Amino acid sequence: MIAKNLLMALATLAIVAGAQWVSTPTYATEQADQRQESRDTKQEGRDAARETKEECKEGDESSRAECRQDKRETKQDTRDTAREIKY
Repeated sequence: MIAKNLLMALATLAIVAGAQWVSTPTYATEQADQRQESRDTKQEGRDAARETKEECKEGDESSRAECRQDKRETKQDTRDTAREIKY
């Protein structure tokens, strides 16, 4: 009777431990996908920021400092979006 209960407890413990090992790789893969999506978003933001600055420089209505600031704001907005994806 005691041996049967001990065996049942060990089996339950093994099942619970096994479930934890299975879920860890799944979470790691999901986290890696989120990081990759975040990096892709940041890269797209860099490209958009370059285009924003080029368009600003082509127009004569803004100073170079204003164009730089526009580029910074674009990149910062992209970083915020990437953080939302990642976390």
